[in-house]
Amino acid sequence: MPKTEPKTLGDLLYWSYANLAMAHAAVTRGDEKYGTLHFMIRARLYAGLREGRMGLGSIVEDERLKMILPQSCSYCGETRSLAVDHLLAKSRGGPDTGDNIVWACRCCNSSKGATDVLIWLVSRDQFPSLYLLRRYLKLAIEWTTENSLLNLPLEEANHHVLPFSLASIPTKFPPPRELRMWVEAVTAPAPQEIPSR
Repeated sequence: MPKTEPKTLGDLLYWSYANLAMAHAAVTRGDEKYGTLHFMIRARLYAGLREGRMGLGSIVEDERLKMILPQSCSYCGETRSLAVDHLLAKSRGGPDTGDNIVWACRCCNSSKGATDVLIWLVSRDQFPSLYLLRRYLKLAIEWTTENSLLNLPLEEANHHVLPFSLASIPTKFPPPRELRMWVEAVTAPAPQEIPSR
């Protein structure tokens, strides 16, 4: 955590996003563990976001990746029986926009339902892929900004209805070797037909 605990909703979201940038740099470089360079990236971005000197990366890059990565479930990698899923659940107040849509196989979509994706992934003992988490955090920060809640004290935020799970926002990340940029596309074998007699 930062030297002082996050006191506002914005602090919490920015700290998680700064940790994401640290993890992204480590995974991209193929580093086994976090080091001085990674901590510097995190500290600089966190301070820059809080002070308004730096901004989030554009959601356009996330959209570009959605178009060029294999069309597969964002949660398990399945390529068949795909549907779209609202990353920030629409029923919880998530936006009904293309930015908030990801691919999900029918099995994951049904299993997750309206549960927050981070809560659902934890229940499956999974840490989200970095690209999925990046989109989630950008959407959460955008929603928080649009609703003028960045400076809302965390103890008050717990009493607000938010389209994301406050308790599930990651503030600590697994080692880089345990992270993945995205879920690899997989296709389950087609069911074998039983020969008729």
